[in-house]
Amino acid sequence: MKVLVVGTGAREHAICDTLKDDVELFSYMSKVNPGISRIAEYKQGNESEIEKVAEFAKEKEIEIAFIGPEAPLGKGIVNKLEEVGVSCVGPNINAAKIETDKSFMRKLFEDYKIEGSLTYKVFDEYEPLSEFLDSFDKDVVVKPVGLTGGKGVKIVGDHLKDNQEAKEYAKEVMDNAMGGFAQVIIEERLVGEEFTIQAFCDGENLIPMPAAQDHPHAFNGDKGPITGGMGSYTDKGGLLPFLSQDDYDKAVHIMDKTLKAIKEEASPYKGILYGQFMLCSDGPRLIEYNARFGDPEAMNVLPLLKTPMIEICKDIVNGTLSSADFEDKATVCKYIVPDGYPETNHAGEIVEVDEEAINNLGAKVFYAAVDLQDDGIHLSSSRALGIVAKSNTISEAEKIAEEACKFVKGNVYHRSDVGTPVLVEKRVEHMKEILG
Repeated sequence: MKVLVVGTGAREHAICDTLKDDVELFSYMSKVNPGISRIAEYKQGNESEIEKVAEFAKEKEIEIAFIGPEAPLGKGIVNKLEEVGVSCVGPNINAAKIETDKSFMRKLFEDYKIEGSLTYKVFDEYEPLSEFLDSFDKDVVVKPVGLTGGKGVKIVGDHLKDNQEAKEYAKEVMDNAMGGFAQVIIEERLVGEEFTIQAFCDGENLIPMPAAQDHPHAFNGDKGPITGGMGSYTDKGGLLPFLSQDDYDKAVHIMDKTLKAIKEEASPYKGILYGQFMLCSDGPRLIEYNARFGDPEAMNVLPLLKTPMIEICKDIVNGTLSSADFEDKATVCKYIVPDGYPETNHAGEIVEVDEEAINNLGAKVFYAAVDLQDDGIHLSSSRALGIVAKSNTISEAEKIAEEACKFVKGNVYHRSDVGTPVLVEKRVEHMKEILG
């Protein structure tokens, strides 16, 4: 079967790696990913130019397309591919609004009485926004309504000093139509521990994957700016050290109700639904949804997948999804990034990766925002590659991943604390404090 994976980064490399043994693999990517280019016939181009992607798919007689990033989903790539007879693992433009239009997502929770929501308001004028923040006695989160690549959200007490600074940033979001909308969402700041559940969806049925926890801050100890994600881990048993089976099941129930609401309000949702939750004193609360695999979380769960990915893809497009089996192990992913990231002066430089040494340790490399050229692998200003290891415990997997990071040379760094016992225990103790 001919399968096309759309996208350039580590998430797409992980998807391709999971598919490669069972399909004739094709890729459409904006830069030449060193990992994908070895295992797929590829075309280089902008993934958001959806007409060109559809032309390539039609030319190569693609049967199923797997859409990696969010931007093409927001442009309607699934609708365009379906027009030329290509089935898709990914939601159409209406169903993708669960990510591309955050106000749509919050209204869905209200209209369908889905539990786990939070206090929020959408504004397109400064005066009512200012009045609301003057009267709101909790810290807030400021979010552009549209897509900003995971970098538009700012939090009072983290990036913003107080609600006065939140006003100023919210005005900037609206004035500049950040994310494509001259609107902003103000949400209450939740207190707890974040976790992610990703699920395969066929429009009716939902199969959840192991829970993961991302580390969005740039530097060790959860310091520095929020980035696209500096690493993540999963635990044996599919839960997390601070997450009970009951709380996991509650989060999955919220996702299942959302899946059914999207079908009623927009159209059947086929693809990957990513739920980002905060575990609070009253249980899991939904922070936001993504309409695709997470990056880095895809790199944690896909190496554990035992069911052939192509069989899951067929079930998604056919509406016959019933099960997916995962290896019962823990994983740790550490992202290697250019020095100074998210601000860096090292874009364009060469990074050296000893894949053989990394593989010999039992770890894997998934390439992200790098570009393979004749003289080597070049950094961009974004994340370079993910190092992933799996073992019987988070601690064992962390040691393997940390050792593997030594085999990447260049002006790069990574968070050495992702998955360490000290940081994991910090999460557990924090949750104990919240639960009293």
